[in-house]
Amino acid sequence: MAGPTTAERGVHEELGAGPPPRGRLPRPRTLVLLALALALVAGGGGWALYGSQWLRTESVSVSGTRVLTAERVREVADVPLGAPLISVDTDAIEARLRQKLPRIDAVDVERSWPHGIDLKVTERTAVLIVEEPENGGKYVEVDAKGVRFATVSRAPKGVPTLELAVRRPSGTQRFGTARLVREAVRVAGDIPAAVAGSTQVVKVRSYDSVTLELSDGRTVDWGSGEKGRAKARTLTALMKAAPRARHFDVSVPTAPASSGS
Repeated sequence: MAGPTTAERGVHEELGAGPPPRGRLPRPRTLVLLALALALVAGGGGWALYGSQWLRTESVSVSGTRVLTAERVREVADVPLGAPLISVDTDAIEARLRQKLPRIDAVDVERSWPHGIDLKVTERTAVLIVEEPENGGKYVEVDAKGVRFATVSRAPKGVPTLELAVRRPSGTQRFGTARLVREAVRVAGDIPAAVAGSTQVVKVRSYDSVTLELSDGRTVDWGSGEKGRAKARTLTALMKAAPRARHFDVSVPTAPASSGS
């Protein structure tokens, strides 16, 4: 069937009956108008993000802190208040916080439109402390990753003290001090909950000789940090089976022993 004639198309357009038939390209004038509209939208969006006062940084919220104060975190974060929110360098803020506040294990820096920055902090938790007599008797907190992250004047409650009692000077040649500290941290992380609260000292004589000293005078020969979960289960069962014992040996979890009364 033949298409409409030129006269019919003219009448069709004059009557406003709709767009031209399929296959017909938009007029150049229409393309120009569309390009101008897109440019205006893009320019307006850019102005709103960078040039207007609507989307400026006005507040900084802090969550997740336990020891650190929100004020201290804000101070170190140094968020540029008044700057366009889109231009705030969140990666730089995160790096600054982690570098200057070692107590922070992780932090998420997020934009909270239209005017805020949210700082979600995760602090490190001490699993051991190291006493420093040469530093006025202060204590260094060590987390589960073996990171020494803070020096405090008072020992935190419920955190055992690490004691390195290497038997001879050559004892650290094969396993350096850092390795022995990591081994102690590994053991501390596996101590069963029922025992962890009463553990006062984690004593390391060598890589495979770690001993726990409890608050009631009882001791536990843990051995190395290997098979920690099995040792924890064995120690729990052994303490129930021999409640009057004073010494427990779980260095070989398949052959535990207890002694004293």
